[in-house]
Amino acid sequence: MPIQSIMDMVKEATAEIENVSVAEAQARMNDDDFVLVDIRDTREMTREGRIPGAYEASRGLLEFMIDPASPLHQDIFASGKKLVFFCAGAGRSAISVKTLQEMGLENAAQLAGGFKEWRESGAPVDKD
Repeated sequence: MPIQSIMDMVKEATAEIENVSVAEAQARMNDDDFVLVDIRDTREMTREGRIPGAYEASRGLLEFMIDPASPLHQDIFASGKKLVFFCAGAGRSAISVKTLQEMGLENAAQLAGGFKEWRESGAPVDKD
């Protein structure tokens, strides 16, 4: 069986999950029931900046952080809050959200366009 293209996987995942616009995310930043979750690598965050108040969760450990039975579980993921995941360009986050929903996390969505679209829209960014 041939390897499926990653871009096809991203396109498929994006079509199957909820995508939250940058404008909606900005409007909800102070909503206690809304959490932006940055799954980018720490080096990306240092180089490009961070969305103020975003929760940082390593993409490599994400499924373990979601699973309540895992020793790496993080309470934020069991909070019932709307969790909006993002990466640099909405590829990793699309695949992640689809996987997390398959695990049973119903309140997950992705930030449409990722951090790139956030930054290009003029939304606030904290630089180290």
